[in-house]
Amino acid sequence: MAYRFAFGRPPAVAAGGMVATSQPLATRAGLRMLELGGNAADAALAAAAVLCVTEPMSTGIGGDCFALVWRDGRLEGLDSAGPAPRSAHPLEPVEERGPRSVTVPGAVAGWAALAERHGRLGLDACLADAIDLAEQGFAIAPRASQWWQLHGGPDELGRAPRVGELVRFAELGGTLRRIADEGSTGFYRGPVATAIAASSWLEENDLAGFEPRWVEPLRLTYRGTEVAELPPPTQGVVALEALGLLERSSPSLASRVRCARLALEDGLARVRDGADVSELIEPAYLDRRRRGEEAAVTEPAGGTVYLCAVDGDRMAVSFIQSLFEGFGSRVVAPGTGVVLQNRGACFAVSGAVEPGRRPYHTIIPGMLFRDGSLLGPFGVMGGFIQAQAHMQLVSALVDDGLDPQAALDRPRFRVDGDLVRLEEGLWERDVELERLGYRTVRDTNTYGFGGGQAILVQGDALVGGSDPRKDGYAAGI
Repeated sequence: MAYRFAFGRPPAVAAGGMVATSQPLATRAGLRMLELGGNAADAALAAAAVLCVTEPMSTGIGGDCFALVWRDGRLEGLDSAGPAPRSAHPLEPVEERGPRSVTVPGAVAGWAALAERHGRLGLDACLADAIDLAEQGFAIAPRASQWWQLHGGPDELGRAPRVGELVRFAELGGTLRRIADEGSTGFYRGPVATAIAASSWLEENDLAGFEPRWVEPLRLTYRGTEVAELPPPTQGVVALEALGLLERSSPSLASRVRCARLALEDGLARVRDGADVSELIEPAYLDRRRRGEEAAVTEPAGGTVYLCAVDGDRMAVSFIQSLFEGFGSRVVAPGTGVVLQNRGACFAVSGAVEPGRRPYHTIIPGMLFRDGSLLGPFGVMGGFIQAQAHMQLVSALVDDGLDPQAALDRPRFRVDGDLVRLEEGLWERDVELERLGYRTVRDTNTYGFGGGQAILVQGDALVGGSDPRKDGYAAGI
């Protein structure tokens, strides 16, 4: 097969620790934390903060975050997604953009919780590189520039920069400094919170009352490899169900497409804030479901960043953060540089705004285990593609034995309504899918196929990769 992006980049290999992100400066920031004696949590936080500066179309402190953390033989999940305002009316129309699409930003509270529970260096140290880049400026990377040029951004951020142009976000730098000095209180109370409330339908008590949650991950074993995902409101169960269905079939392209469609249909019907979805990955249900009828499924698209880190003690963090669609709601809280997410648009899945509750959430971090030991963190950003891409990436790693870079290089498909979109490298497979009744599209838009990272433990070493559809890389010490 002719892989569009497989230009021969080998996987990253290291022994002392590794970070994989979608932006070079973010990978560098994570590695600096490891070199300063920090652990995987510190590395992940530093990288996430830098991504809020260098990839502002996809993530920011006005968004949500989730994480899986493996430490000392225990796995736990961080759920830091915020709800709609408590004062919202259930008959409110679901807004795609603007002030009424904003939900409480959970990212900063998630950062503070991760730093307090698992970090070594403190949140202020983890924000130092991001503050410096926001205030002093950075050169915009090629794919970030292309995305910004294609879709544009809020007027408050200025015109879309060309590749290599210096970009500064002085107001965002000031807000990050406030968070470094005051902790999450500096974001959820005081002038920043007042500005967020003044520019959206959120009230200051919605912000002041938000707290992240530590949750138990969902798990499923796929051909001897255990896969962990987060429970609702994320669509993590969709990735697990798709893998459970695939295990009951062959890992062919047609089987993967069918399993993705069945799991996506179930996820859209069942995933809700607080819902029990454990039935969807039980063996008896999977046995029945694999014989089910397929239906057209459509999820919203989205922009996100994913990153992962593993340290010398083999603590691992799988971390994902998002504004949802490009530049989120496109609302910038005055004087703060905070672009607010439009996660409220995902209430469209249930058909109505739910006051004080969270909508269906597309972003999902993943983690792999083998024989009870860490295999490694992985994830793929991109809204609609994420659960499907998790299944495709895990299949490439487990079924085909590919290293993380080769698995991420591999071309993907995307189920999109009644269409199956094929990335170059799969175009010649359209005939076999069409013979089975699928409508296919030879898609040239690489943004629609996401971007992922992965780090795997291989003996005493770490082997990592970063998606060539993005600007970043994996590197270690």
